[in-house]
Amino acid sequence: VDNNDWLEPLNYLEFLRSYGPHFTINRMMNFESVKLRLEREQPLTLLEFNYMILQAYDFLELNRREGCVLQFGGSDQWGNIVNGIDLTRKVERKAVFGMTAPLITTSDGKKMGKSAAGAVWLNSDLVTPYDYWQFWRAEVARLTQVEGAAINDAKVVLADECTSLLHGPDVLPAIKETAAALFAENKAQGKGGAPTSTENLPRLVLSFAELSASTSILPGGKEAPGKALVDVLVALDMASSKAEARRLIKGGGARVGGEKVVDESFCLSGIAAGTEVLVSAGKKRHGVVEVV
Repeated sequence: VDNNDWLEPLNYLEFLRSYGPHFTINRMMNFESVKLRLEREQPLTLLEFNYMILQAYDFLELNRREGCVLQFGGSDQWGNIVNGIDLTRKVERKAVFGMTAPLITTSDGKKMGKSAAGAVWLNSDLVTPYDYWQFWRAEVARLTQVEGAAINDAKVVLADECTSLLHGPDVLPAIKETAAALFAENKAQGKGGAPTSTENLPRLVLSFAELSASTSILPGGKEAPGKALVDVLVALDMASSKAEARRLIKGGGARVGGEKVVDESFCLSGIAAGTEVLVSAGKKRHGVVEVV
């Protein structure tokens, strides 16, 4: 279903005349999400108010076209869902319903939107089974009261079960091999060195010719040979933007081949064909640059 099918043909003035009278600014201002924005003195644009109306209209059209009677969403969508319930009741005189769930957040407590670094996708092309498994290992600390050595067992149980439900149990042996190799190598070296197995890690493949011919534009407009680390971090989904990648590097969270990199102008260059280079963001997120 694509809401553009009914939104694109809309005539704006006709839409306002037909549906605008069913909404009041007073009611929209009373939603908790709007109140919080105003209390924090954060700007609230006309576009955002229109978004509320359009999402309500989506629910109305889904009920008309598909017989949809329940809208499910994150807790931050409660106001928009209620608007759709009210609009459908007023226009079609039908009862529809809404249900919300607590937001999934990143490790720093921020909403996990589609563009957030570390966002968890169900599609294995967007988040590998290994990264999905690691996400659920990290979640245990927030979801349980277990402490001490038992928490490590709880991490593995949760990660195994969640990953098996989505990707099937056959992926677990390779994940465990990669995780064990990374742990053993880090323990032996005291840093994020190249693991024994990188098969299940996110991968950026570059040809030797492409890497040799690459030049990167650095802050200040300077050019440098090679592939900029900030671009590599974004390509491996370890950062959602170049700005975030630079903050990661400057904060000491980036490693290349096990060595910490704090220069945001760092470029990968001079890597021989047939070589894999491990790139890490923090202690648990790893990817591979493969030169072919």
